[in-house]
Amino acid sequence: MSLKKELSRFLVAGISAVGTDLITYYLLLFILEPSISKAISFILGTIVAFTINKYWTFEKHKKSYKEIFSFMSLYTITLGVNVFVNDIVLEYSEIIILAFFVATGFSTVLNFIGQKWWVFR
Repeated sequence: MSLKKELSRFLVAGISAVGTDLITYYLLLFILEPSISKAISFILGTIVAFTINKYWTFEKHKKSYKEIFSFMSLYTITLGVNVFVNDIVLEYSEIIILAFFVATGFSTVLNFIGQKWWVFR
């Protein structure tokens, strides 16, 4: 599959995952502090991202524990980056939506690179 097609599919998967992340984040902010809300929402978005990217974006249908382990490792790293960037932006701006999208931008770039050339290669 061409890189352009993979990027297009990754974008659709990403929008779905980010939508899950954003809605969950805002709902959890009513009952939890921002860092915990962000971590939980990121994990739910991660589940959506794994499912769509594995089966549709990168068309991998074989059951693979190595892929799951690699994906979880990658997302553990990007979870830390996501929450860290979210906290930094909130510290300086207090604009929740700005923090969310800046954090998402950082983790998105890391996730595509990691999935394309490590997890689903």
